Amino acid sequence: MTAIISAAGLADETAPGRPAPVLLDVRWELGGPPGRPAYAAGHLPGAVYVDLDTELAGPPGAGGRHPLPDLAVFGAAMRRAGVRRERPVVVYDGGQGWAAARAWWLLRYTGHPSVRVLDGGLAAWTGPLTTDVPAPAEGDFSPEPGGLPLLDADGAAALARRGVLLDARAAERYRGEVEPVDPVAGHIPGALSAPTSANVTGDGRLRTADELARRFAALGAEAGAEVGVYCGSGVSAAHEVLALTVAGVDAALYAGSWSHWSADPRRPVATGPGPG
Repeated sequence: MTAIISAAGLADETAPGRPAPVLLDVRWELGGPPGRPAYAAGHLPGAVYVDLDTELAGPPGAGGRHPLPDLAVFGAAMRRAGVRRERPVVVYDGGQGWAAARAWWLLRYTGHPSVRVLDGGLAAWTGPLTTDVPAPAEGDFSPEPGGLPLLDADGAAALARRGVLLDARAAERYRGEVEPVDPVAGHIPGALSAPTSANVTGDGRLRTADELARRFAALGAEAGAEVGVYCGSGVSAAHEVLALTVAGVDAALYAGSWSHWSADPRRPVATGPGPG
């Protein structure tokens, strides 16, 4: 099953007379304006807005800044959007890809068999937009966790020792030179720097599967290796998991990520350009 779909491919699938996938608009940016006003101003016909902060994440706290949502809340949001187990889903955001990847990961983690991210997001779409808000029939999706591998803090620490743990944040945050959000700068000891930004081209589309495979293989993340990913709060790391999937590499997500790790002063912190 492919994890992404091109704008041209989505245009074909949503053409009149064809059974269209469920469309989810999950526009969101860290520290940016709310996505709902942008959705109201124009979205793909048939797309339902899903809020990352309240429906794709739980309240910030002990689990990090974007902990996994309560499954009842997530399931209700998906059914409201018309998500059904036997119907494909396509998710998109404004073009960065992080929020869409978070929705993709959650749906795959909770058992949906067919979810794709619009490559390049809304910025890649050349078809019509609408301000009409759809009212889809209630879906039947009931989330069942375990469809994708998940790490906690102890699991991430152990994986950094025996496998490949990738840090998807900007390199300067990995090195501990700056930390704009969390209380401590640095990275999990043993983790390797692999910024999410290097997975995409200048127009926000993912690099080819071969390009991604070469990039990750240089870090030891290749088919058969035990691979995990974290970021600041588990959002951009989902995009790295998506990129690894396109490259043919299975990877676990540390959902709490650095916001969870750094909240406990007992956990070790490494700085500098190397894994430490």
